[in-house]
Amino acid sequence: MSSFEKFGLRKQLNNAIEDLGFNTPTPIQEQSFSVILSGKDMLGIAQTGTGKTLGYMMPLLEELKYSKQSNPRILILVPTRELVIQLKEEIENFSKYLSVRTIGIYGGVNIKRQSFELYEGCDIVVATPGRLYDLILNQSLVVKGLKKLVIDEVDVILDLGFRTQITNILDLLPKKRQNIMFSATMTSHVDSLISNFFISPVKISIAVSGTPLDNISQQYYKVENFNTKINLLSHLLTNQEEFKKVLVFVSNKKMADKVFELIEPKFGHESCIIHSNKSQNYRIRSIEDFDSGKNRILISTDVMSRGLDLNEISHVVNFDTPEFPENYMHRIGRTGRAEKEGNTILFCTEKEQLFKKKIEELMNYEIPIVDFPKEVEISLELIAEERGEDGLNKNENRNSKKIELAGGFHEKKEKNLKTNLGGSYRRTIKKKYKKPKTRGDKTYHKRQKRG
Repeated sequence: MSSFEKFGLRKQLNNAIEDLGFNTPTPIQEQSFSVILSGKDMLGIAQTGTGKTLGYMMPLLEELKYSKQSNPRILILVPTRELVIQLKEEIENFSKYLSVRTIGIYGGVNIKRQSFELYEGCDIVVATPGRLYDLILNQSLVVKGLKKLVIDEVDVILDLGFRTQITNILDLLPKKRQNIMFSATMTSHVDSLISNFFISPVKISIAVSGTPLDNISQQYYKVENFNTKINLLSHLLTNQEEFKKVLVFVSNKKMADKVFELIEPKFGHESCIIHSNKSQNYRIRSIEDFDSGKNRILISTDVMSRGLDLNEISHVVNFDTPEFPENYMHRIGRTGRAEKEGNTILFCTEKEQLFKKKIEELMNYEIPIVDFPKEVEISLELIAEERGEDGLNKNENRNSKKIELAGGFHEKKEKNLKTNLGGSYRRTIKKKYKKPKTRGDKTYHKRQKRG
């Protein structure tokens, strides 16, 4: 018997949860259920992979009764298009025995089609902030019937630069609503948002940010440089039996493209790549091919490190050591899902040792070092970025121009030091009326003369 039955869920919802194979509620699911049902505002601090989606959807679906209302009653905001697609699918699985209509809203597709979907009516909207704001402004999305707002992965939403859109959206929503927010980290920006828009929220903290999941094995290799990292990655990926499904994180889009380009000759038939410069269709296809097992290797930037629930990832490889230790936690949370065993490997150069130290301080755990394989070639060739030949950035170019121009500066002539008072006419009018005359003043004084 499923221990979810203690929540007293209606039969349709309980059956859907059983169909999905969930037997034991996670701590975030247990603690958030009664709070959300009570109608109070809530802030949940929980690591990725702890089941928070079901944690908030279970009470929301339990409370959501059939209604003829065509406008949405629940709004869920997430940071990326991929998360919208995934979350919509999960909600449809949770509610498959209920009469619940869910719509996914995100950029990169025809806005008119989304407007038409909203016109036909729905109960739940899952959206990214930018496209949602556009649809509210053009009145395709009517928000007056909204009762519940969920902001998931709020720290990522703010990191991606959606602070203004979030603030504007919150100002447009009905004042009388329940706010539910989930975040893996508690930042000053998150705290500011809570202070401005939440009413005495109940805070539920499941795991301190940086607490490593017990079922994830961690290790690291000390590596000389980028090309040696490529040699090591290629060596590890050759072992198909152990490295069955590998997610490789790279710091930025340019370097991700470079890694993909260099491993493609050997693993091109089983590898794919995803980052924000790729088209929507390409990104969706890459995720589907990786999740289904068609591709064994996925190269990604941090756009993939949060929220996406991908099945049975055997290894997460940190090709570089992230500068912000929280990002390491989000990355490794992609493996070891649903209490299964997971493995993570970190590549770390001498320059990245400081970043590794910060990660270990956050976790209060020292990542074990692994001996570098003797059969892997240590490259002596440095790439342009490592040689410091990547050129000046835009700001540096701008500053250098200012320095060049500084030598040509000269004092103004005396006649050019005079202040422009606006001409004799303006000075005369100002003296007469105590201020420059405007069109409104002219109308007023004409009336005075007639009087």
